[in-house]
Amino acid sequence: MSYGQEKIKPYNDNQEKGAQVEMMFDNIAHSYDKLNHRLSWNIDKAWRHFALKQLKPYHPQVMLDIATGTGDFAIQAAKMLHPARLVGADISEGMMEVGRQKTKALGLDKTISFSKEDCMALSFEESTFDAVTAAFGIRNFQDLDKGLREMHRVLKKGGHLCIVELTTPVHFPMKQLFKVYSHTVLPIYGRLISGDQTAYSYLTATIEAFPQGERMVEILKKAGFEEASFKRLTFGICTMYFATK
Repeated sequence: MSYGQEKIKPYNDNQEKGAQVEMMFDNIAHSYDKLNHRLSWNIDKAWRHFALKQLKPYHPQVMLDIATGTGDFAIQAAKMLHPARLVGADISEGMMEVGRQKTKALGLDKTISFSKEDCMALSFEESTFDAVTAAFGIRNFQDLDKGLREMHRVLKKGGHLCIVELTTPVHFPMKQLFKVYSHTVLPIYGRLISGDQTAYSYLTATIEAFPQGERMVEILKKAGFEEASFKRLTFGICTMYFATK
């Protein structure tokens, strides 16, 4: 099945989405962390913390962080969950290079490694990881169903998937306020700081088009996951999905 955000591309209609997403994140890697924290008023850290608390009772030892970007979720997971090994996977070398510098500075480079991966065709063997995480990245997948099936494939039986994704609030007045913010402040400020003319307009468009809530739970189940559930955070600006293989 095709989903709305899969058709939205950062720059043009001539090149496939995956290549354009890689280029976009390479372009904004230098300013991504600063923008993420400022545009979310630093609440993104609390969202990640809440998500990782759901994994804590299971003590995952081998973890994969999909669409890891600059490694924020991977770093938080290493600090909170203390896995023996954590791999951050991303399509953008520019983003991961920032992540490598951060993990080295924090002394976490022996736990966290980075791997350039096409999330539609991961290089890892089946049943490799105890837990798979993803924060603010899966809406950039060229093929959401295929990406989720790959995440399911590399998880061990009984392993858990934890996704944090930006979503559109469903209730008044936050729904209206978020629309104004995401269509004015976010793209203008993002453009000024990152220097990329379209990246943050693209990100807004994918948030609005991405399947959320009950619909996303059904998509997770279709990919093979069981006990899939979701919880809206901060009035629905963000949603956490938790599922089991």
